[in-house]
Amino acid sequence: MIELRIRSARPADLDAVLAFWKAAAEGTSISDDRDGVERLVARDPEALILAEQQGELVGTVIAGFDGWRCHLYRLAVHPDRRRQGIGSALLAAAEERFVRLGGRRGDAMVLVRNESAHHAWRAAGYAPEEQWRRWVKPLSD
Repeated sequence: MIELRIRSARPADLDAVLAFWKAAAEGTSISDDRDGVERLVARDPEALILAEQQGELVGTVIAGFDGWRCHLYRLAVHPDRRRQGIGSALLAAAEERFVRLGGRRGDAMVLVRNESAHHAWRAAGYAPEEQWRRWVKPLSD
């Protein structure tokens, strides 16, 4: 088995992360651009967690903590590397970060149509809360 390296992203990684998301992540977000990811890493340098094998980016997760809640976004694993424990390793790193920061519960943004992601999140111990609905308002064009 190839060794998996988990680490926080650095500014030099951001173009590779954006390209990776186009190939490995489901859906898009208004924040999926260089400026958005730069702001994330500048504000919270440990929030964007990367998984690498032999120097190749194979997975990501954003583990954001606002001091009150723990939010998970952009859990993505390269399609050729899925079902090898990469997603689990990323989630473990995110959860360890949350516990270290005093977080008590993680929540994840998961696309309704992404059935394979539902299985992965359930296997990791997460469950949907049907009584909640995400409400959004774009603040810029």
